[in-house]
Amino acid sequence: MPLSTSNPWIWIAFTALVLVLLILDLGVFHRKDKIVTFKEAAIWSSIWVTLALSFNLGLYFWLGRSKALEFFTGYLIELSLSVDNLFVFLVIFSTFALPRHLMHRVLFWGILGAMIMRAVFIGLGAALILNFHWIIYVFGGFLVFTGFKLLKHHEGEADVANSRALKLFRRFIPVTDEYHDKNFVIRRGGRLMATPLLAVLVVVEATDVMFALDSIPAIFAITRDPFIVYTSNIFAILGLRSMFFMLEGVMSRFYLLRFGLAFILIFVGTKMLIMDIYHIPVAVSLGVVAFGLFGSAIGSIIWPQKDPAKVDSKNGMP
Repeated sequence: MPLSTSNPWIWIAFTALVLVLLILDLGVFHRKDKIVTFKEAAIWSSIWVTLALSFNLGLYFWLGRSKALEFFTGYLIELSLSVDNLFVFLVIFSTFALPRHLMHRVLFWGILGAMIMRAVFIGLGAALILNFHWIIYVFGGFLVFTGFKLLKHHEGEADVANSRALKLFRRFIPVTDEYHDKNFVIRRGGRLMATPLLAVLVVVEATDVMFALDSIPAIFAITRDPFIVYTSNIFAILGLRSMFFMLEGVMSRFYLLRFGLAFILIFVGTKMLIMDIYHIPVAVSLGVVAFGLFGSAIGSIIWPQKDPAKVDSKNGMP
């Protein structure tokens, strides 16, 4: 007989697993701040994906095929939407001229905060859906709107320097002009001051809150089980850091990805809007999500974007 995801021990076991992974990550393998190479990032990306798939296999044996399929579909959705974070992270790090050897530290603490915020959002979302069924239509409409909005948005448009979170932070917290190694705060003239490293972390956290507003409703279109929603979110987030360093130099090549993400958001939003009329099977949802993610990525490689600089130089422009 399959276990129940409401069993507190399964939550405790998963939380313990995540804590062990985080301790090993920062406390053992990344104790010293260093520049993460492409090879190291590729190895760690493979490790995180393997762990997620192994967990998925465990769900298949312990909770059944249905839960395993829900997890994998949710994981793929969260991974797809998390990729969009990478473009914004790149803009944030460039804006603040963040030293490369400090990027992993910011991403680690940023993702740790993201995990806590996701848990709160998932609990809130589950409670709203349980008590107010009509909220499903609000979530669905929001996702469809966000999908169409993404079609008009370009990742390079993020105005990090003028973000509200950064302005609010600087209004109340004095910030130094230079980095002080890995320190988030220092004492100067008898008072504590934040370093730009803390400012970067604040912007990263604020950005993740905005992304969570898309990703959490999206996975509720696949499953209402809080455990499946949370675990698929966490595994997608855990692999985000290594994925950033692996794709850092080639992100701009995947110019069609935003169309794939928009397609996914519009699909899952529509699925929520019509679920009381027609229930789209999870297997079909998995196929659609996979098509949107991998189709846009492969399309970007097959039909590479023309370099604007080269086009302009041919036209005699600087």
